[in-house]
Amino acid sequence: MTTLPIQLLLVEDSEPDILLIQEALQTTAIQFQLQVARDGIEALAFLRQQPPFHMSVTPDMILMDINMPRKNGLDVLQEIKSDPLLRVIPVVMLTTSQAQEDVVRAYEWQASSYIVKPVGFDPFMQAIQALEQYWGDTVRFPPRV
Repeated sequence: MTTLPIQLLLVEDSEPDILLIQEALQTTAIQFQLQVARDGIEALAFLRQQPPFHMSVTPDMILMDINMPRKNGLDVLQEIKSDPLLRVIPVVMLTTSQAQEDVVRAYEWQASSYIVKPVGFDPFMQAIQALEQYWGDTVRFPPRV
């Protein structure tokens, strides 16, 4: 287990999904410090500590959607895994895309997991809570850069 709280960067443009994830994070005993980037450009600026994120903390893990404005999640994943300072951060893709080519591309670029967003409140909450339990209780993270 990592030092608490776990620093989590959520890269998501859907406000309802952001709110559901925030709610799910509040129902667990695991402590998460959640930061949100609403598109891929913002996520990369956050990770690279570029303005206005010059004081951002490197996340322990990234939870990222694929279908976003300006820069999609697969392109962001490719940039993260091509950067020697960022590539060690686990990236979990959480998306509505069930396209086989998206799954393959995500794993080609070393995504840690690929989860299709469940439909409905209860299944969505259960998926996030399972994700929290695994990443919060089981996984050991690399040191923050």
